[in-house]
Amino acid sequence: MTTRTTGHVWTYALELSRALGRRGVEVTLAVQGPPLTAVQWAQVHRVPGLTVEQSTWRVEGPEDAWEDVAAAGEWLLELESRVQPDAVHLNGYCHGALPWRHRPLVVAHSCPLSWWEAVKGEPALARDLRYRWEVTRGLRAAGHVVAPTSELLASLVRHYGPLRSSGVIPHARHHQDFPPGPVREPIILATGRLWDEARNLEVLETVAPRLDWPVFVAGESQHPNGGEVRARYVRTLGWLSHAELARHMGRASIYVLPARYEPFGMAALEAALAGCALVLGDIPSLREVWEDAAVFVPPDDTDMLTRALRRLVSEPVLCSRMSTLARTRALEFSPERMADAYLAVYADLDRASGVVPPVQPQLARAT
Repeated sequence: MTTRTTGHVWTYALELSRALGRRGVEVTLAVQGPPLTAVQWAQVHRVPGLTVEQSTWRVEGPEDAWEDVAAAGEWLLELESRVQPDAVHLNGYCHGALPWRHRPLVVAHSCPLSWWEAVKGEPALARDLRYRWEVTRGLRAAGHVVAPTSELLASLVRHYGPLRSSGVIPHARHHQDFPPGPVREPIILATGRLWDEARNLEVLETVAPRLDWPVFVAGESQHPNGGEVRARYVRTLGWLSHAELARHMGRASIYVLPARYEPFGMAALEAALAGCALVLGDIPSLREVWEDAAVFVPPDDTDMLTRALRRLVSEPVLCSRMSTLARTRALEFSPERMADAYLAVYADLDRASGVVPPVQPQLARAT
């Protein structure tokens, strides 16, 4: 299974590996990106049957990363030859077109083209033709494509064309890692970076002064281009460890995510498991995941967001009811159910396996 060391893909890969390990399945994680931290190594050592093969190749995406993508592809094929896995699970697109022994599973976690449309409000037709071509090749070579929501799956078809075989398997988190606190406190919590246009947390700076409860934001404050983002009205908590974040979620009464783009919403799932009522951006993917178990508001309508939060603040019975609905819904997304679904896909790929048509390796290096 491939993974990067940052973001929700690492969290997902570790959670799935843990669930598979409990079923006696051995997983080799092929890691790309920055080296694992001491905290991440500690997480790895707690997962039964998990082995890590680490590289520092950059992952697909940046326009200047194609040499790294090609080199990582050679490394992955060598790793497959050495490990002889029963299934190849790729948490990325481009390497789907490599000449694997059997067709791989490709799992979608986001779509930069649909991100651009949702965040920038304009078509992504002319953006990075090289990336579109490489992703299209990877998706069409895959034996099966999985996405956490049907909305993300549909966006792949819209941007890259029809898929050979596909399905939806929602992400999951273990409920014991996010226990509700004994008392809900008058706190509104958000997670993410204030400059992240997709998560749209900057609108909370407008909303926070209108509320009786404080709004806390957990996440990095250092901008990747330099400097620190300083908030005036929300209270920033900075980066928190897993345990610290779980404690804050267990205390907060409301979790807010006014997202413009969110393929699944792992943090919302964690907050719901911890007992928070959810106020979310009214976008198709979040509607799909949460149905009637959250309050939905248009992402950029600060007046409606203010009214929704004020109502939950002023009506404790309603807030408690939404908390119960959210947690009940969140418990449906169990790691055990996720692992069962992936094991079924692996078995189908194994039954359908045959000789993979050779892929011209020079195309992966084309400029």
